[in-house]
Amino acid sequence: MSGIKELAYVGYEVSDLAAWEHFAVNLLGMQITPRGADGFSLRMDQKAQRWLITQGAADDLVVSGYAVDSDTALDQLIAELQAAGFKTTEGDARLAAARQVDRIVVTADPMGNRIELVTHPHDAPAPFHSDVLTGPFLTGACGLGHQFIVTQNEASQAQALNFYHTLLGFHISDRIIAPLAPGLIADAMFLHCNPRHHTVALGAIPIPKKIHHVMIQVAQRQDVGYAWDRCLKAGQPLEMTLGSHPNDHMLSFYVKTPSGFAVEYGWGGLTIDDESAWQVRTYDTLDDWGHHPPAQELTLLQQGLPKPPSA
Repeated sequence: MSGIKELAYVGYEVSDLAAWEHFAVNLLGMQITPRGADGFSLRMDQKAQRWLITQGAADDLVVSGYAVDSDTALDQLIAELQAAGFKTTEGDARLAAARQVDRIVVTADPMGNRIELVTHPHDAPAPFHSDVLTGPFLTGACGLGHQFIVTQNEASQAQALNFYHTLLGFHISDRIIAPLAPGLIADAMFLHCNPRHHTVALGAIPIPKKIHHVMIQVAQRQDVGYAWDRCLKAGQPLEMTLGSHPNDHMLSFYVKTPSGFAVEYGWGGLTIDDESAWQVRTYDTLDDWGHHPPAQELTLLQQGLPKPPSA
């Protein structure tokens, strides 16, 4: 594996803090930390923070934090990034304290997304607690989860792949090339840095966001169903209904955040435990089953309803 070992944290600038607190805590099952002047952070496990939520107008991703194995590994990444023409800046003690890590270096990917490379994300002093989950989120050696990062076009996709694969050392898991709509083809690359099938996915999608979604995984299958029901009953807009992908085998649904991008809420994702035996494949479909747009699923359901008796 690469020097990078996990997606340690993500940060979003959001316009509605109250809506985000309800969404993350009551619907997803996270734990909020004490509020600051301009936002709050969220826990998913023993780590002090996994999501950083700050007040602002962007309603988008503003930072991705990747943990590396050691100072030596971090120094090597810095040298390789600088040799490739990427600017790196050593973070000061104040930034490291805010991120609750030992050391932090800031750079940016080819799309301009802020990347923070860190060592030793700190644990919280108290155990993680959720009022709605029956089991834990699946993190540990696999990190926070994965995120699907939006690229602009074919050239941007190639630059992003070079950055994450060649420079940061992510391994290619597989690729999906599949039709989305007439005249629109999805071409996504999936990359891993630990046993999780992918920590980063890269694809050109016509949306005005830096990411399409972030995935979080639960250890108990029933927690997907409970979260599905909570989102339905709360009227939280859905992006895609329950389904499964052909490459990572995740049972999941996609729900829209209050900022408009999505969270994939999943269980049972494939792991890559033997790198030498892994074979990179290209798939021609996004889903084995399900993952319908809600309006499409509603139409299908209505087609199956009994017809009203004729007058």
